[in-house]
Amino acid sequence: MRGVVLAALGCAAGAGPAGAQDSRCLFRLDHVGRQGAVEERPSGTNYYGGGGVRLSCVGTSVTMASDSVAAMNGGEVTYFIGSVQYRDSTVAMDADRGTYFKAGERWEARGNVRTRNLQNGSELTGPAMDYLRPLPLVREEAEVYSTGRPIIVFRSTTPGEEPFRVVADRVRFRGNDRIWTGGTSQVSRSDFAASADSLRLDTGAGSDGTLIGGEPVVRGLGEDPFELHGTRIDLRLRDRRLDFVTAKGRASATSGGVDLVADTIGLDVERDTLVQTLAWGRERRPEAVSADYTIRADSLAVDSPGQRLRELRGFGRAFVQSRPDSATGEVNWLEGDSVTAGFSPSAADTTKRELRTLEARGAARSYYQIHDPKSPGRPSVDYARGDRIRVTFLPGGTVDRVDVVGRADGVHLEPARAAAPADTLAAPPAPAPEPGGRP
Repeated sequence: MRGVVLAALGCAAGAGPAGAQDSRCLFRLDHVGRQGAVEERPSGTNYYGGGGVRLSCVGTSVTMASDSVAAMNGGEVTYFIGSVQYRDSTVAMDADRGTYFKAGERWEARGNVRTRNLQNGSELTGPAMDYLRPLPLVREEAEVYSTGRPIIVFRSTTPGEEPFRVVADRVRFRGNDRIWTGGTSQVSRSDFAASADSLRLDTGAGSDGTLIGGEPVVRGLGEDPFELHGTRIDLRLRDRRLDFVTAKGRASATSGGVDLVADTIGLDVERDTLVQTLAWGRERRPEAVSADYTIRADSLAVDSPGQRLRELRGFGRAFVQSRPDSATGEVNWLEGDSVTAGFSPSAADTTKRELRTLEARGAARSYYQIHDPKSPGRPSVDYARGDRIRVTFLPGGTVDRVDVVGRADGVHLEPARAAAPADTLAAPPAPAPEPGGRP
């Protein structure tokens, strides 16, 4: 029976030539459990085996096994049914069913697919997977395709390094470090989570990734959390950790109580901590809004080293305004070619940051309301113009002073003093005497 099976499959009984690890598969029958049958057809010889069948490819590390096997057309297409196993130097794969296509050296696994990359430990589980092993002059690296929303634990070759968890409707791998996904794609790890309609991730030489479609979003999950949206989001990695994130097309970001919108927003991340935010755009000029202020400019830069907001800079038609005054409902504002806002720890709570200085340069203008504790009521109003204007705040956000430098002019208005009410009314004039009568 074994000799008949070998002939039917076109298999070799002996070992293959040295150095044939990446050659095309020449089947060798290693074991047949209970029975086998051969069927001759015009298209070729078909073989059927059961009771546990094991095959291998001569001169390679490729082995295949299942409860039953059906090899069609002289082994051009081979079906494996029940407790299917595929092994080579790169992957270990288990499934309910499998099909091997000799012409393309393609293995298709179906039903409860469980795959492990033997080189880096990455794992895939799902209902279906196609695997194309490397072949000279055909493909330099192994390729994997999977559908049915598989779950991937994507690892590197560095021992102990935290893996990525990837879930998507469709997945494609090339080599050990490149992955593409489509259909509600999600990638996560302890430092960040991202989702989009499609994802590309290169954890090798490229060290980058892209999210597009389906309102992409990236969330930083470190000690300084952030959330970033855009039409397209590009990731840059360093040592497989998130290093820089750029959102393009109606971008928005939220971090540290500040909401930011712009055409493009870039976040610089170091050791899972957001240290700088950059924003620019023409159609959607950058605008940053917090509970205390709003700032707009052609471009913005926010420095937050050590998870602490330190400085915010606006360039090109820069404008900043405070929240409405509690007494008048009006806002204080400052504008110039550039505006710089400085922050320092709050006296009441050192974990929070307070606006302490505002400075405008180049065609600077300012409008501020100044409250006098000795004269409660409406504040005085100060409007100034100059080459440079610097506003200093007291703790709590009250304006301390406004300094104008260079070609300076402006106006200062004090609230009108109310007139004192009269204590008495003037007596009416005496009536005029009648003609000829008594006075």
